[in-house]
Amino acid sequence: MSLEDSMKVLSLDYLNLLINGQAFSDVTFSVEGRHIHAHKCILAARSSFFRRFFCDQNQNQNTAQNPNQALSPITTSSPPHHSSVVQVTVVGYEVFLLLLQFLYSGQVSITPQKHEARPNCPERSCWHTHCSSAIDLALDTLAAAHFFGVDQLSLLTQAHLASIVDKASIEDVMRVLLACSHNKPLMHPLWSTCSRLVAQSGLPLDVLAKHLPPDLAQHILDMRLESNSANARAHVVEDHKVRRMQRALDSSDVELVKLMVMGEGLNLDDALALHYAVARCSREVVKALLELGAADVNHAAGPAGRTPLHIAAEMVSPDMVAVLLDHHADPNARSASGATPFDVLQSLASDFLFKGPNVSSPTAPAPHIEHNKLRLCLELLQSAALVISRGCDGAEGCSPTPPQDIDSRMLFLNIGGKDRDGGGGSDGSGYCGRSIGQGSTREF
Repeated sequence: MSLEDSMKVLSLDYLNLLINGQAFSDVTFSVEGRHIHAHKCILAARSSFFRRFFCDQNQNQNTAQNPNQALSPITTSSPPHHSSVVQVTVVGYEVFLLLLQFLYSGQVSITPQKHEARPNCPERSCWHTHCSSAIDLALDTLAAAHFFGVDQLSLLTQAHLASIVDKASIEDVMRVLLACSHNKPLMHPLWSTCSRLVAQSGLPLDVLAKHLPPDLAQHILDMRLESNSANARAHVVEDHKVRRMQRALDSSDVELVKLMVMGEGLNLDDALALHYAVARCSREVVKALLELGAADVNHAAGPAGRTPLHIAAEMVSPDMVAVLLDHHADPNARSASGATPFDVLQSLASDFLFKGPNVSSPTAPAPHIEHNKLRLCLELLQSAALVISRGCDGAEGCSPTPPQDIDSRMLFLNIGGKDRDGGGGSDGSGYCGRSIGQGSTREF
């Protein structure tokens, strides 16, 4: 048996002594009308408070902490072998039992039983992980640990609170903050965590002044001002980095961008480096940037949620579409409006068919769309989407195939008809007839 297993067995043995040791107990605590049988030697060994209390019990003297305010011995005429009864008034039964469990075993769970009906929690299905009842139990346990001088339990409870306050309501966070303020030197980490959460909550100053002492409310306000100033400085630094990165990309100096990533911690996705390069730079620059491996080819930018492939589709640039697809850009990625890069091109193709070649793309550098580039972009995206749908992206033996979708083929044939017939079909109306499938003919 390992040392760890041995300690676990010892812990359980002592805990069983608390639970089932009435015959061997020499002190009984009465809490909220319920009795708990315990052992003076164990409590005195584990808590300086109980050691002083039991030593002073016969002399009936006050100590520095004046424990008799919390524990009141009751004189009985019981035989000597019976345990004395001590009335506990400072804490409730549940918290006092948790305190004793920790003193006996060195471990305890401060989380209430899930789905248990508890005050301050109306939800019957609550797991009580970070609700108001869970905070109540932790704060009561923390107060008991401080009162009875059980420092280890105090540290354990503080760690438990620190793990749940970020999920708790801001009202509960302020309650924890107030509890920490009474003993700030011993609870500074938890106090700092709660202060930060309250400062980030955005609560108005009048609400803070209503629930917090003036000095604490002022501290929260100072934290907000300092945070705003730090954020402003950080934005200036980041903006400077982004401008330097853009100048480097404009001059095709990808090595400088690499040095900024490695030496200055530049985040290419936050700086929208790939979006900028696709829109402003050459194919070689985009390829070199992708090969750095520091940019997400499918990063969605801004509220519109457009990926670099959306930008390339809007530009109707086969070179950019091809290099992005070669580096695993997702042809099925959707923007915030739900449009894929292929949807963008289809919309441009429809305008091309009905308005002629002078229709312009919002981001295309050319004054009008070239139908050959439009057709090639459509084929590249449709082929990539088909490869992915077949589950053979990058697999050997899988090669892109022409789009087989009927609507897409009709779209391509219309574009081809405009190219070959000078924009007019066989009937002179700008449409052309094409054979689709097995001998069937449709006009479109």
